[in-house]
Amino acid sequence: MTNADNHNDPSKTGRPGDIMTNLMGYIDTRIDLIRLEIQNKMKAGFVGILHATMLGFTAFMALIFLNVFLGLLLNDLLDSRFWGFGIITAFYLILFLIFFFGLDKKTFQGLADKTFENTIYKNDKTAK
Repeated sequence: MTNADNHNDPSKTGRPGDIMTNLMGYIDTRIDLIRLEIQNKMKAGFVGILHATMLGFTAFMALIFLNVFLGLLLNDLLDSRFWGFGIITAFYLILFLIFFFGLDKKTFQGLADKTFENTIYKNDKTAK
């Protein structure tokens, strides 16, 4: 065998093994990177949900106490023990009826379309 024959023989140079080792290392690294990205997205989602829950809870509590305050204030202004709470209840009942009978889901669908436009497929649409 000549020197030129050794150069063309892959079993003598070891290059295909090196390429396979590098390829497997690359694949392992990509898998680890994808796992890390998923973990980061899950952490960000958890933080977002926890933050939204806490904001919603505090807003709900503020609304409850505001309504109690308004009911007591109206009771004092009307010199009554119950008419203030009745007025607040009637307000929310009217608001409920307006939402239930007066507004169609299409009204909210337009708002949702405008709000969530270009969120999920943002990268695909900007590439075009």
